[in-house]
Amino acid sequence: MKTEARLFIGVAGFFLVTAAGYGWRSKEPTGTAVLTIAFLMAALVAFFLHMQYRRRGLRAQDRPDAEVADTAGPLHFFAPHSPWPITTALGSVLAALGVVYGLWLFLLGIGVLGHGVFGMVFQYVGRGAQRSSSSADEGRSSSVR
Repeated sequence: MKTEARLFIGVAGFFLVTAAGYGWRSKEPTGTAVLTIAFLMAALVAFFLHMQYRRRGLRAQDRPDAEVADTAGPLHFFAPHSPWPITTALGSVLAALGVVYGLWLFLLGIGVLGHGVFGMVFQYVGRGAQRSSSSADEGRSSSVR
C-alpha cells in the first residue's frame, strides 16, 4: 500500500495546485469547488492507504524479492450480508431529493446517511476481540479436561 499511497498523494497534490491556480486565474467558483473536492477525495484515499500501510506493513507486492505464491491465501474478511449499504443508499437518495424539495428532507437524508455510514464502519468493530477471546476459552477448556 506504500506505493499506492504515494501515488494518491501525488494526485492530491496535483489537484491542490490545479485548484489554487484555477481559482486564482479564473475567479470562477464552480470549477474551483470541483477541483477542491477532487483534491479532498484523492487526499482521503491517500490517507486510507497510508494508514493501511502503517497498520499492516509491507505487502508481498511492495517487496522486489517476493514470489507470486506469497500473495496466496485469504485477503480479508468480507461481510456476508448487511443492512447498512441499503440504509446508506436510502440516505443518499433522501439527501438528493432534499436538494430539490426542501431543507427538511435534505436534513433527514443526511441523518439517515450518517446512520448508515456509522453502522457500516462499526458493524464488525468487536469481531477480532470475539475471535481471540473464544480461542482463549477453547484453550482453557481443553486444559481443564
